[in-house]
Amino acid sequence: MAEQLRFMLYSAWRGEYAIRYCVIGGQAVNAYAEPLVSLDLDLAVAVDQIEFVEELFAREFQVRRFSHSIKISQEGSDLRVLIQTDPLYAGFVGRSVEREILGLIMPVACLEDVLQGKVWAALDSDRRASKRQKDLADIARLVEAYPGLREKVPDEILSRLL
Repeated sequence: MAEQLRFMLYSAWRGEYAIRYCVIGGQAVNAYAEPLVSLDLDLAVAVDQIEFVEELFAREFQVRRFSHSIKISQEGSDLRVLIQTDPLYAGFVGRSVEREILGLIMPVACLEDVLQGKVWAALDSDRRASKRQKDLADIARLVEAYPGLREKVPDEILSRLL
């Protein structure tokens, strides 16, 4: 799935579909800070293209829709793709920049948006505690790599960082 998905993502962006999306989440953090292994690929897609993207991926992969996301998977693969459909992320696509992700140049949320997404995730009490802990670690990685971001992190989170 990884190679097939990487090709599909790249060609969807640069190819005939011209899908407007950007990488968010842990892989986006990896684009700005020392990378960590992750089997998740989180994406934000232009609001007007979400249904089309869902149909496009359903041709090749298993697709499940949730209240604020679409999960894409394939039997036998550990890679998980999650398309964020929460309107909070809608502006991220337009501010994205090209960075290397998984060996490909892809659109990635700008640094400030990556941090904002991680802050939202860390403060989301509905997320599993282990996920929120990873979000805190990602925030710490970003602040260590870009100390100027510290002022954009709420005190509630700064007090929890090591």
